[in-house]
Amino acid sequence: MPLKAFRGPKTWLWRWRRNPLKRRADVLEAWVVLGAWLLTVAAGVLAGLAAAGSVEDGLAQERAAWRPAVARVVAPAPASRPHSNVSAGERVWAKVRWTVADGTAHTGQVRVEPGSKAGTPVTVWTDPQGRLVTRPTSVSEATFRGALIGTLVGVSAAAVPFVGGLALRGRLERRRMDAWDTEWSRLGPQWGRMV
Repeated sequence: MPLKAFRGPKTWLWRWRRNPLKRRADVLEAWVVLGAWLLTVAAGVLAGLAAAGSVEDGLAQERAAWRPAVARVVAPAPASRPHSNVSAGERVWAKVRWTVADGTAHTGQVRVEPGSKAGTPVTVWTDPQGRLVTRPTSVSEATFRGALIGTLVGVSAAAVPFVGGLALRGRLERRRMDAWDTEWSRLGPQWGRMV
């Protein structure tokens, strides 16, 4: 026999309706469930939006501060050999030198085309101090990354009040079952005498 036969038909918002059999525990549980859902939605949305905005702002600052610079290969880059593990289109590491706006020369390792000769120009990205950085993200990449991180943070933040509400509701359920056991132990033996 299905469980629904024992519980009766599902009635929406039954804890909020007038009912002479409604107990204080039912009203308290209704408020706990409502509060937990409201906190879950609010925490998830607010934390997700804050995280997404923070990520997008940070990436926008990188886009504004990081600049491309032309670097020159210092020594010839290794050439790809027919039996090497360098596949077509893959790049190899080579030492390059570039000069920043204040005239300071810097060197570093970047990936270049195999077989690049000394003096070959290569575009690199630098931060305001002239250090090598990766290419900054585009606006669409930043939006995607912000949305992804915002979603993860929002779900994680929403899990806290959701789990807290489940725990509180479980505790209320245990208290209700204990109260029913107490009442049953008191009234159960009396039913046998009436029959």
